[in-house]
Amino acid sequence: MGLATIQVATNNFSNQNKIGEGGLGLVYKGRLAEGKEIAVKRLSETSVQGIVELVSEVALIAKLQHRNIVTLLGCSLEQNEELLVREYMPNKSLDMVLFDSSKSMRLDCKTRRKIVHGVARGLLYLHEDSHLKIIHRDLKAGNILLDDDMNRKISDFGMARILGDNQIVANTNRVAGTYGYMAPEYVMEGIFSMKSDVYSFGVLVLEVISETKSSHSHAIEPGQTLLASAWKLWSHGRALELMDASLKQSYDADRVPKCIHIGLLCVQEDAKNRPCMSSVVVMVGGNGTELPGPTKLMSLAGRALSILGSDKPLL
Repeated sequence: MGLATIQVATNNFSNQNKIGEGGLGLVYKGRLAEGKEIAVKRLSETSVQGIVELVSEVALIAKLQHRNIVTLLGCSLEQNEELLVREYMPNKSLDMVLFDSSKSMRLDCKTRRKIVHGVARGLLYLHEDSHLKIIHRDLKAGNILLDDDMNRKISDFGMARILGDNQIVANTNRVAGTYGYMAPEYVMEGIFSMKSDVYSFGVLVLEVISETKSSHSHAIEPGQTLLASAWKLWSHGRALELMDASLKQSYDADRVPKCIHIGLLCVQEDAKNRPCMSSVVVMVGGNGTELPGPTKLMSLAGRALSILGSDKPLL
């Protein structure tokens, strides 16, 4: 897709078309001549790291085809512009709906379960069902996009990495992602794997149920992280107290505690104890599935996460 086409579609990147802003640049809404709506990520001129991530994202998304993965439509590297064009998602990102009290009422319990299930299926595709073994490394509410019907798609693959067929884990000297969603072994040792994505998914599940950011303390347990609150309430048989009040009219007394239970299984400190995404998909979508008990959060990792807990990207 050429630069001229994108400029016309976005009215030359007018402020009226701006729909998002991140550390790497801006996102604009556009409309092609045939009427198709698009979203354009425009990297800032000073973002050297952003260029690397754009190339990585293009290389990865172009090879992926799944209903829960955002669709790449094109890119442009003309005239010192670095642009990524993807399908437009009218409801923007999950965090903009979930953490806005005026919008979150649209997310009843059934819709939230569908979001959780869709993200789980998208991750399963990345980990096991595509022809690549992809670790997202930055799964969070801000990277889950929603269409008109609140259908969910995983986006932003700039930090993603591919593992070899026989490779289980890898490590890096540059820890990149978003604190609060990052697994303890990744934060402290730079080790990432499918299980570190599972951890991020678990955090996301607890956020969707509680409507509380991972970096914030829960109202029922002031001063404690969301994860610590979830564990304490669940272990004392009070799991439903983690649920946001807005869900009280639509919640399922069996499914909500089950979602919290699954979230806690996914955020266990030892990566070996976390389920794989194929098991998670069965847990989320199945009825009557007996779940193992999660292990208690260890104090060392808990303190580290409290210190590092933030919904800001680490670049």
